[in-house]
Amino acid sequence: MTASLKAPPQAAEQAPEPSPELGREILAAGWRTNLLEQGSGFPLLLIHGSGPGVTAWANWRLVMPQLAQNHRVLAPDMLGFGYSERPADAHYSLDTWVLHALGVLDAQGIAQADLVGNSFGGAIALALAVRHPERVRRLVLMGSVGVPFELTSGLDAAWGYRPSLANMRALLDLFAFDRGLVSEDLAELRYQASIRPGFQESFAAMFPAPRQRWIEELCSDERAIRALPHPTLVVHGREDQIIPLQASLTLAQWIPNAQLHVFDQCGHWTQIEHAERFARLVEDFLAEAAPLS
Repeated sequence: MTASLKAPPQAAEQAPEPSPELGREILAAGWRTNLLEQGSGFPLLLIHGSGPGVTAWANWRLVMPQLAQNHRVLAPDMLGFGYSERPADAHYSLDTWVLHALGVLDAQGIAQADLVGNSFGGAIALALAVRHPERVRRLVLMGSVGVPFELTSGLDAAWGYRPSLANMRALLDLFAFDRGLVSEDLAELRYQASIRPGFQESFAAMFPAPRQRWIEELCSDERAIRALPHPTLVVHGREDQIIPLQASLTLAQWIPNAQLHVFDQCGHWTQIEHAERFARLVEDFLAEAAPLS
């Protein structure tokens, strides 16, 4: 009996790998929103910063897996950023971004969450806690805006970014204390992200010069901050050239139930430069909350 030989099937064409920056699309406060989600447990909303070409994934990719071990972690691209909607008639403001963040919680049926806000995202998290205290259990503010300070040259450069590889490389040098983190590949990756269709157009419209006014626009009222009831963890990099350490010292002084952690040898990228330590610090702080009855 002669065995017949069968030709191997032709290899199917492989589909391109989906981008890790793309989660699922939801409708939040009426806007199409790109949302990353991992884990289960008490909800934890991560609100990213405002660097050029930023996405939730770029901001939180190193800490989401660890935080998701005990939490339902949600990380949206905020309105006008990343792969969320860029409405032609959008009026970008603190009011709008707070409404959008609330819309993310509402769309997921979440009555209360812990919040982590990074830089610009800290201003949103702070304002949400001030205006809707019942929606927040615990608050983490990292290199946060939200109180008055003098515009730094670093923040002016970040908000005034004009796309070029050289400008992106120079900007990344301002963000990180450890220049070893700023490789040519990273600069190229972030530059390409900043020139995706629509990214720079919406970003340039958010913080035009003179830029001191946008710091003030993102501030919450001092009396309201001093009345904030939430346990709050304030985190900052000692060598931050974007947001001055004084902003976090002010927050820690004004918020009644606040603790402050300053990372040494750290710039504005606490969650990247010290990812494991940052995630462990946040996890320990959130674990102090009373268990749900």
